[in-house]
Amino acid sequence: MKRYLRFFAIVGALALVLAACGDDSSEETTTTVGTTEATEAAGGEETTTTAAAEEETTTTAEMMIGEGHEIGMAFDVGGRGDQSFNDLAAGAWDEGKRMFGYTGRELAPDAGGENREENLRLLAETGSEMIIANGFAFAQNVWRVGTEFPEVNFAITDDCPQDDTFTVVEMDNVRCMLFSEEQGSFLVGAAAAMKTTTGTIGFIGGVQIGLIEKFQAGYEAGARFVDPDITILPAVYLTQVPDFSGFTDPVKGKEAAVALYGQGADVVYHAAGGSGLGLFQAADEGSTDDLFLWAIGVDSDQYTVFVEADAALAEHILTSMLKRVDVAVGNAILDQLQGDFAPGATRLGLAEEGVGYSTSGGFIDDIVDALDALADQIIDGTIEVPTVPEA
Repeated sequence: MKRYLRFFAIVGALALVLAACGDDSSEETTTTVGTTEATEAAGGEETTTTAAAEEETTTTAEMMIGEGHEIGMAFDVGGRGDQSFNDLAAGAWDEGKRMFGYTGRELAPDAGGENREENLRLLAETGSEMIIANGFAFAQNVWRVGTEFPEVNFAITDDCPQDDTFTVVEMDNVRCMLFSEEQGSFLVGAAAAMKTTTGTIGFIGGVQIGLIEKFQAGYEAGARFVDPDITILPAVYLTQVPDFSGFTDPVKGKEAAVALYGQGADVVYHAAGGSGLGLFQAADEGSTDDLFLWAIGVDSDQYTVFVEADAALAEHILTSMLKRVDVAVGNAILDQLQGDFAPGATRLGLAEEGVGYSTSGGFIDDIVDALDALADQIIDGTIEVPTVPEA
């Protein structure tokens, strides 16, 4: 288990222990953890049972570390229920509350995001010892509120604190949770090139900023790596700064997707948050007996998100570029609870299992080996993935 997945390793171990504690059979309890290693160490079943019991005690104690602590969650626009970026953070926060016992409030900004800073300040004033600021747009807000409340720790997703001149500032109470989105996007771009039947693909970004252009850059580079002659339509961005509604407007997402499919694309990738729903709708409604249209999701495994709610849409989600916001948030919370909070920047890429791609639905099973080979080349440095789109 890699360092960046340790939150879920501990949560998984706790789940096993709790399941064992709920069973009257002592034999079942001894098989919950570490039996192979313990048996090899002392060569006896009795030692195995002892090791398991000790592990159970330790892990159960681990579960109590959150009691009396308060962790605040500040979502970005779209909030809980965006079926993407915010929901990943919410999932880790919810699971941590359930397993470790901490409490906390969650707040989401209004549609325009004008009250992000107000939300952070409210969480700091009302007892949060740590606050998750889930989005790059919090950069200046975290700097201001973090300066006012140096005793409160912050973890910001996708950026680092910036002062009023937009200069990055190192702060003793702020962790930056960054990702190599271009690496995961390279792999889904390669998948798009392998699966297109028209030889034409497209990209939809929510807001045209450097962060989202990383998704575009990786996607296009991956597609061109597989097929240098592939046609990549001009990227469509739904809004421009300071309008961030491009992450929460499925209608605009659908309009953009219809336009790209109308120009011959049969695979379109989105990095547009909640607006991605419009892409999936366009793929479903625009498919014909002669041409099946594919969409590629982002952040979460969007096939699994939609398969129960709307199976017809899920059938068009070729794959998703996974961005493990849940892992970053979970690890930041766990470090806080254990007294190990460390400021500064952490970056999760393919090597750290912080980005990747999904295989749900089985639509890319035949190319998984090829995609994994590309991932290995990115990890070992053979392939260098750009972070800026080609001009």
